[in-house]
Amino acid sequence: MVYSVIGTGGVGGYFGGCLARAGREVHFLLHKDYDFVRRHGLQVNSWKGDFHLDRVNAYDNSAAMPRSDVVIVALKSVNNPLLRELLPPLLKPGTLVLIIENGIGVEAQVQAMFPQALLAAGLAYAGSSKTRPGVIDHQDLGKLTVAPYTPGAALRAAEVVRDFVEAGIPADSAEYLEARWKKQVWNMPFNGMTVALNTSTAALIAHPATAALIRAQMLEVIAAAQALGVKNIDESYADRMLETTAGMTPYAPSMKVDHDLGRPMEIGSIYTEALRQAREAGCPMLRLEMLEAELRFIENQSSMPGNRPRPRIGNPHRA
Repeated sequence: MVYSVIGTGGVGGYFGGCLARAGREVHFLLHKDYDFVRRHGLQVNSWKGDFHLDRVNAYDNSAAMPRSDVVIVALKSVNNPLLRELLPPLLKPGTLVLIIENGIGVEAQVQAMFPQALLAAGLAYAGSSKTRPGVIDHQDLGKLTVAPYTPGAALRAAEVVRDFVEAGIPADSAEYLEARWKKQVWNMPFNGMTVALNTSTAALIAHPATAALIRAQMLEVIAAAQALGVKNIDESYADRMLETTAGMTPYAPSMKVDHDLGRPMEIGSIYTEALRQAREAGCPMLRLEMLEAELRFIENQSSMPGNRPRPRIGNPHRA
């Protein structure tokens, strides 16, 4: 199959790079480091083993890219409006658009732009970032869950899972709502709390007060998911997420990195839509509604003239 990657950052660069190393045909859309990658290739520094792609199918314009069997969209959700221009040159009948982004409602947003497209969610459990031009640092985990969204996407999604597994990436498939909301159990507490308190994941779970608050927020997400009909999720999942986080390298989640670099935060997809659905299901997430309000305030203050981003805490990972 022919793959294309829109958004060759820490996530798109790592997963696409692994596919290319395994011999799959992969085409990469780049922005600021297009010239560098075209001349020097793509370097992946990974705890699982470093590798370098000497020859990269690199593009700075999606119109020059081939129509593809699978398009991996690894943009930040705030940039999804760009897909109206970026995606059409890559589509053909049967193309699967795999959306590896954070939050709730991103597939519905893309489906509204492209009603006939086959879509699947990609849930990345990976600590990976692009630290400098042409260099991906993969520092922890690395699993990908693929969840079909549109009818007819399951067969192609299964082929994608097979390709990822053969490329050495732990990958599996899951039911869509279950996959999206399970990722929210981690994303909603940790992304916002690291921004609001200007700290790292490790510091949050090391302090008894914030550890208890994180767990309470996780239970809010689980209760909302259950009210929305999500299966296979209960209180024990929160405990597993906390245990997993305790064993990871201390780091700053993607929202914290975005805020520190002065970029827009993914508040809409990670918080606003999930909170709306929870309220409509009769199970509001009150602690997380307060956190969303704090994040809106912080983003507004950061955008005012004269305000500078705060210094980073920990190692930037995408999660």
